[in-house]
Amino acid sequence: MYMDKNYYLKNIDNFISRTMNTYGILFLRYSVGTIFIWFGLLKPLGISPAQDLVANTVYWFEDKMSFVKFLGWWEVVIGLTMCYKPLIRVSIFLLFVQMPGTFLPLVLLPEVCFTNFPFGLTLEGQYILKNLIIISSALVIGGTLNDYKISKK
Repeated sequence: MYMDKNYYLKNIDNFISRTMNTYGILFLRYSVGTIFIWFGLLKPLGISPAQDLVANTVYWFEDKMSFVKFLGWWEVVIGLTMCYKPLIRVSIFLLFVQMPGTFLPLVLLPEVCFTNFPFGLTLEGQYILKNLIIISSALVIGGTLNDYKISKK
């Protein structure tokens, strides 16, 4: 029996899609968790490339470096709770409490974030803007937590 190439391509495509569906969210969770743990640990260790940016953004704190360390541990907790499925909701809550502060330098320190406002981003500006991907990832991960079915009419 002869099968045309479209049959084989469709089977390969279905296999790839099923595999991505099976493992994609798990990889996304662990990737976001790893990023938060890694970047978070750099702050209390005093070796984060973002530490001066954070310290300059929270100019109203008397002890800025203590805040940077606190923020680092907060990020580690976000990462750990993202990797432990029963605590994903905690992780997403902590992440969404933290995220508005990550965008503050765009407003408070535009000279540090832009070469040409509003589109020319410095490395610091790019570092901040990448958080849009983290926010989107949290939304996707959060969308998988309930087993609900939407009926099609």
